[in-house]
Amino acid sequence: MNKKPMNIMLIGSGIMSATLGILLRKLLPDARIAIYERLDKVAAESSDAWNNAGTGHSAFCELNYTPFENGKVDISKALEIASSFELSKQLWAYLKEADCIPYDIPFINDIPHMSFVWGEENVDFLKKRYQKMCSAPIFQDMIYSSDKNQITAWVPLIMEGREFDQPFAATKMDIGTDVNFGMLAREMIAYLEKSENVEVHLGHNVNSFSKQEDGRWKIDIEDLAAEELKEVFADYIFIGAGGGTLPLLEKTGIEEAEGYGGFPVSGHFLRCTNEAVILRHKAKVYGKAAVGSPPMSVPHLDTRMIDGQRSLFFGPYAGFSTKFLKNGSYLDLPLSIEMHNIWPMLSAGVRNTELTKYLVKQIVQSDEDRFSELLAYYPNANIQDWELTTAGQRVQIIKKDKEDGGVLKFGTEIVCSADKSVAALLGASPGASTSVSIMLDVMQKMFPEEMKSKKWQKTLQKMIPTYGVSLIEDGKLCLHTRKCTSEILELECRKK
Repeated sequence: MNKKPMNIMLIGSGIMSATLGILLRKLLPDARIAIYERLDKVAAESSDAWNNAGTGHSAFCELNYTPFENGKVDISKALEIASSFELSKQLWAYLKEADCIPYDIPFINDIPHMSFVWGEENVDFLKKRYQKMCSAPIFQDMIYSSDKNQITAWVPLIMEGREFDQPFAATKMDIGTDVNFGMLAREMIAYLEKSENVEVHLGHNVNSFSKQEDGRWKIDIEDLAAEELKEVFADYIFIGAGGGTLPLLEKTGIEEAEGYGGFPVSGHFLRCTNEAVILRHKAKVYGKAAVGSPPMSVPHLDTRMIDGQRSLFFGPYAGFSTKFLKNGSYLDLPLSIEMHNIWPMLSAGVRNTELTKYLVKQIVQSDEDRFSELLAYYPNANIQDWELTTAGQRVQIIKKDKEDGGVLKFGTEIVCSADKSVAALLGASPGASTSVSIMLDVMQKMFPEEMKSKKWQKTLQKMIPTYGVSLIEDGKLCLHTRKCTSEILELECRKK
């Protein structure tokens, strides 16, 4: 007797659902995949270029990924993130070669990644970080300089007009990239929509879930344009709705969702409007977060490539809104508070008073206050050349903890039901850049036996050649693979 085709629902149309959809389409060609998105456009929330930093987080320049304690630098997290980004590039290269996304879509561009610090203590840290990181092949192309003339040649905006009465240092990775995750996700979803047994429903809001006796899920959905209610059924559900994931996860009623809460943080950037200034800066430059500030506050002066246009941003500046999504409701936060997570949320709040103080300071900042922070990275900046823009909404995870009651987490976390029929992705950075690695983890939780099969292993290795091999341990393979993916993705660094 023939087995019925599997029904899989993906909620959200950002880079996470797009990536999972691609992987499932190749691994389960007979499955029926339905993608539901509340907005009328694909990838218009966290993945959108204007809402996402687009750094292509590869740990080249983000100093918060390399903690410095007792004179020693820990690069373990940086190695993990860098190797995960290499997996992402492999899948994207496969999609181009397989004509799943057009060759002429410039979703990824070369933009050097730099770290910049000043003061003796910070310079000492950056030098030790450089020395430690260069011992790993994945970071071997990193360049370090404390020469003011050299740094000025790299990033003139940052050095011109600066008083050289203290030491400065910078590192540079020419193989850094800027990624338009919104553009990439839209092309991936467009490919899926043309595939057999795949449906994409925009303007549909998921209202509720109920588990049926036969093991399937019944999902109540509202067609917002037609103002109609629908019932659909699925064997497996993935919730990748960015900040909207937590409320949906709670609605599933799965036991594993208990104890999770969320704290929304909105982001703002200063965007340069002077074309002459924009053209003079050609890098993503990350500094150190102020003492007591959270990791998400790391200042950066970023060159962006969005829809073929070069842009320049500085930030981030944090704000507070009770919305879980940029296009969400002010009731999102209060409605997410329930008996199972109120104590973890209160406990996390008590233990993170510094974060509260930081947010209060950020919220009451004037335009002049924000501009003064920019001056630390661009001394000759003119306030008339910059405008404030609102980025995406992020929801930081609050998780129940036996010892502390509740802890605030800054990474990403996968929540999966015991029967493996529901998986949800919570959290933010590094997020989009490591989407392939994260979605492989999702599939490992939802389809553990299939992931072990020779058939799936072979298919995955076709899409991601180094799947199952550590690029941290196998340096030669890492560099060879990087060269191959760079050629396919048409990056200028491909000859290195």
